[in-house]
Amino acid sequence: MFIEQAYRYLHDAWRYIVGFIVIFIVWQLGSIPLLAGVIFKLLAEGGDITSLQEDPNQVMGVLDSNLTLFLMLLSFAIGLLAIYLWVKFVHKQGMTPLTTTRKKIDWGRFWFGFGLIAIFTIGTTLLDYFYLNPESYELQFKLTPFLILAIIAIIMVPLQTSFEEYLFRGYLMQGLGVITKTRWVPLLATSVIFGGLHYFNPEVDKMGDIIMVFYIGTGLLLGIMTLMDEGMELALGFHAGNNLIAALLVTADWTAFKTHSILKDVSDPTAGFDVLVPVLIIYPVFLALMAWKYKWTGWREKLFGEVVPPKPDVISEIGNE
Repeated sequence: MFIEQAYRYLHDAWRYIVGFIVIFIVWQLGSIPLLAGVIFKLLAEGGDITSLQEDPNQVMGVLDSNLTLFLMLLSFAIGLLAIYLWVKFVHKQGMTPLTTTRKKIDWGRFWFGFGLIAIFTIGTTLLDYFYLNPESYELQFKLTPFLILAIIAIIMVPLQTSFEEYLFRGYLMQGLGVITKTRWVPLLATSVIFGGLHYFNPEVDKMGDIIMVFYIGTGLLLGIMTLMDEGMELALGFHAGNNLIAALLVTADWTAFKTHSILKDVSDPTAGFDVLVPVLIIYPVFLALMAWKYKWTGWREKLFGEVVPPKPDVISEIGNE
């Protein structure tokens, strides 16, 4: 099974604890180019950099949105490299066994997850734009800025989402599973930590703490995908599709991603029942479709069963995939 694969490699608890700290620090250091660019522009224009301490979200509005997006996503690319190097040299583990139990990564699963959320997001957004709430949107399409955005997003967004998936549904899922010998602990812990890291997004200030139900629920969805499918391919595709379409299709002044997208949401956002609908209704439908397509069975064992170490002779075989 997916978590048990970690036993084939160096899996001491300290390697995962130190690894998470190191990866997190490297990821945060990757934000230095963005901060440097913002500070340089503020100083050049006679601005006050102390205002950034009062409202860190101001960082997102100082530079051109395409440049800001690139520099912001660059930190995730650096974090992804940190994961690769730590796993390779400290755990002696390759990226394939960190991704899936299959002999090679199943890109068909990746594209199914990508297509599922992409079609859903595009369809519901167009329905809302043309029929349900057209007054909530403003067409802001400009060809040149959009093409630059598309190039940046297509290259960098999958790196951002892959970093988050490899850190939470891959590295921490396997690490916490090995440490606790459970499945439900890493499933819940990675979902809460994943959601918690979104707490400082501007959406939380605008919509309130209830939006955390959506973020944690999304982490739970991605974790269930990974454990039930014995691999991260569906989660990788789903997460990439969600963020990429969001960056290209709709932006708003109150979101973390402010882009030269096709549409701009000009409504005054509120969070309530509409936050619960995806988590309680839409996400279960997604899981049902995946379960039907990939014939998932053994839900109780895969989500709540004990993590049983393989036999010692298997553990001793350190792989080099």
